[in-house]
This record gives sequence, structure tokens and C-alpha cells, in this order.
Amino acid sequence: MTNREKLKDLLMDVFLIDSSDFRFDMMREEIESWDSLGVVSMALGIQETFGYHMKPEEAVAIKGFQQIVELLTTKGIKFDE
Repeated sequence: MTNREKLKDLLMDVFLIDSSDFRFDMMREEIESWDSLGVVSMALGIQETFGYHMKPEEAVAIKGFQQIVELLTTKGIKFDE
């Protein structure tokens, strides 16, 4: 399983998104379940899945899924297609 697939599975699970509705260009305002608990769950899932501990200010600043890919890429986690 690629890192992109792992992230997709994680985000679908955390934010209760159906596979047919998921897009990496989804933004926070499109997702009803993206609340404070969702932010914490996302950060914990990223730590468990990728080993990167997001700082609280990083987690709160995330506005969309693509931004997560960009952040993790800067931390050395590869997201090749």
C-alpha cells in the first residue's frame, strides 16, 4: 500500500468520508466532521501511520487534504503516485 493510499484510508476513517466522495483537493469547509475532535484524531492517525508528530499549531492550520501531503513531504515522507 502506498503512502497516498494509507493517507486516504486514514482521512476517510477519521472524517467519515465515503470512498466515492473522497478527493485529495477536499477542503476543511466541505467536511462536516472536520471539527476539533477531527483535528486531534487526524494528528494522532498521522503519527501512528507515518511516525510524524504534528505540532498543535500545524494540525490546526491544515485547511485541506493536499496541505497534509505537502507537510508530510517536507518531513521526508514520499507521496509518489
